[in-house]
Amino acid sequence: MAASSALRLILGSSSASRRQILSEMGYQFTLLSADIDEKAIRKEKPEELVVALAHAKADAILEKMQNNGMMKEIVDSQDTTLLITADQLLHNVYEYNSVFTNYQAIEMGLRTIVQAAFELHESRVVVHDGVIREKPSTPEEAREFIKGYSESHAATIGSVLVTNVKTGVRRDGWDKAEIEEGNVFYVAGGLLVEHPLTSPLVEAIVGTIDSVMGLPKALTETLIKESFSEP
Repeated sequence: MAASSALRLILGSSSASRRQILSEMGYQFTLLSADIDEKAIRKEKPEELVVALAHAKADAILEKMQNNGMMKEIVDSQDTTLLITADQLLHNVYEYNSVFTNYQAIEMGLRTIVQAAFELHESRVVVHDGVIREKPSTPEEAREFIKGYSESHAATIGSVLVTNVKTGVRRDGWDKAEIEEGNVFYVAGGLLVEHPLTSPLVEAIVGTIDSVMGLPKALTETLIKESFSEP
């Protein structure tokens, strides 16, 4: 579905990757951030967690829109306004592979990658050996997180929620992508596979690069279309 004057999109994310992907899809959009306490939301299954976080972000943004008068403008308009929220985690399955066995490569680019990840501050949550990790608060903590993934097979699990602001219709879904063996750098719980220092080290992705980066295009398009359905 191409962008049109009758369709307004709001991306409820501060993620640079998600902004890039939605732009690549041909949409124009405005940005709003949720500013929620992600630590307060917990689910046993990774799929349930990312979907719950996407809904919590939508709730927070809708409340913000109600308070600043933006909601009244949308209700009075003839346009359709859709709010897109998303979340992602990195799920590690404990199994031995070649990740992080090349310590020379790690030391060559680790400091740069850790700093880049810390500054990007992507909205990603980590499940490592059954433990949920939040975004690191310092570059040093990010470095420790990275070292901890030395014997893990990685899979990103991401959610997308599209909310029709005027009708209240919500459509959500989740997507999974796996990173095959290779010396991959893990950053802030997510994968910086798009970073120039790490992309040559990725052997294969089972899934799509946009899913790994936090906004699967096919799923997003499907949910946008479904959000036009009756409540």
